[in-house]
Amino acid sequence: MIRIVKLTFRTDKVDEFLAIFEESKEKIRAQSGCNRLELLNDIKNSNIFFTYSYWDNPESLEIYRNSDLFKAVWAKTKVLFDAKPEAWSVERKEILK
Repeated sequence: MIRIVKLTFRTDKVDEFLAIFEESKEKIRAQSGCNRLELLNDIKNSNIFFTYSYWDNPESLEIYRNSDLFKAVWAKTKVLFDAKPEAWSVERKEILK
């Protein structure tokens, strides 16, 4: 399962978000059931980011979302938003290489 989250930050808060991500990325990736974590930045809008996290299953994601780590990271991150975050849980149907 892949969790995609779109995060739009106030322009003057981007560096603060990046510091939070840098501080927490290894801890997030180390969560049971998390197999990969990516941070992407929109090419045209430097204040828009996407996280892609790859999970064994929806239950693994839910355990993380209820963890103290998530609550702490989210509390610091949500005050930086310029727009409501959007999130999708998707499954890969096909990949071509």
